[in-house]
Amino acid sequence: MLDRLPLLIGLRYVRAKRRNHFISFISLTSMLGLTLGVAVLILVLSVMNGFDRELRTRVLGMVPHTRIEVPSGLTDWQPLADRLVQREHVIGAAPYIQQQGMFSVGGRNQGALVTGIEPDWEKRVSIVDEHMVRGNLDDLRAGEWNVVLGSLLARQLGVAVGDRVTLLVPEASITPAGVFPRLKRFTVSGIFSVGADLDASLAYANISDMQTLARMGNAVGGLRLELDDLFQAGSVTRNIIDDLGSGYRGLDWTYTRGNLFQAIQMEKRMIALLLTVIIAVAAFNIVSTLVMVVTDKHADIAILRTIGATPRSIMGIFMVQGLAIGVIGIVIGVGLGVLLALTVSDIIAFVESTFGIHFLDAGVYFISELPSQLLWSDVGQIVAAAFVLTFLSTLYPAWRAARVQPAEVLRYE
Repeated sequence: MLDRLPLLIGLRYVRAKRRNHFISFISLTSMLGLTLGVAVLILVLSVMNGFDRELRTRVLGMVPHTRIEVPSGLTDWQPLADRLVQREHVIGAAPYIQQQGMFSVGGRNQGALVTGIEPDWEKRVSIVDEHMVRGNLDDLRAGEWNVVLGSLLARQLGVAVGDRVTLLVPEASITPAGVFPRLKRFTVSGIFSVGADLDASLAYANISDMQTLARMGNAVGGLRLELDDLFQAGSVTRNIIDDLGSGYRGLDWTYTRGNLFQAIQMEKRMIALLLTVIIAVAAFNIVSTLVMVVTDKHADIAILRTIGATPRSIMGIFMVQGLAIGVIGIVIGVGLGVLLALTVSDIIAFVESTFGIHFLDAGVYFISELPSQLLWSDVGQIVAAAFVLTFLSTLYPAWRAARVQPAEVLRYE
């Protein structure tokens, strides 16, 4: 019976109504603090995980995982592409030509990065074909001078499928009449939307048309590679360049988007640290709760000691009480946090449609929707951290309770 004494009395103290309502208030505050801290931490980490996932699937699905280039242009690229896809971690290769330029139509001008592609090959390394909202990527046929624009770029230019736009490239053409900028009229054959900042800065044309515009003959700018593991991009690129020898240059996604990914990881760690402080404050509120309970229960402690309870049993009673308060708060917090993490995208979408506001502008942020990805590993770490903090907060009050001297207390009873 004495072995079960700490558990029975500790749980009874949790359920019992107290004469001192202030103690009940502090106890409830501690529980609510843990609930809110755990729920908010789960929600925020899930949103950060969602941003990380969208970065990998959307943005890094559009930009090259790694690029193999030759400064003077790469001719006879197909045998090299066939060789590279046989390498470990490489799952696709496609030729490309990139040209910075400015689209102009009706007095509106917008800069963009125009990528010349071979549609059949591009589908192996990019998700653009899956995000076409108008037209088809296969409409980029050689000699027809068609172009596919991002949705935000098309909106800024005020064009739709079938309209014509003029592309000006930063290279001059010398003619008998003087020096003129190189330009070409394109027909908008399609519009894509990935819900990212790339929608405002990226366009696609047929690689043959871009070869003609850039005066590259049969050469291409290089090969873009699709990898099965993004985080192997650096080592894969170095190994390829070492094997190919001099004259080749490799650039992986960390040069163009690595700072964004690192920023998200840093923000996730810092936010997790700051929100853990909230849980710590709520957990250590249990200290004040238990200290007041110990003071209020001096007579009960003395009686228990006189009938044979050991200091260890007394310490266990108040540890059980503190842990029970903490566990209840943690369990409710996990339930609330998981519910919010699974529904926050729908909640934000409902608020946006109801009030006509937009929280994330794709022109400013790299995606236009609030993503969320619940990872149970994060939930487990949060629960473990909250439980440890709660356990630590029970030690001092329980130790004080174990040091109560029955003779001193009963003398005044």
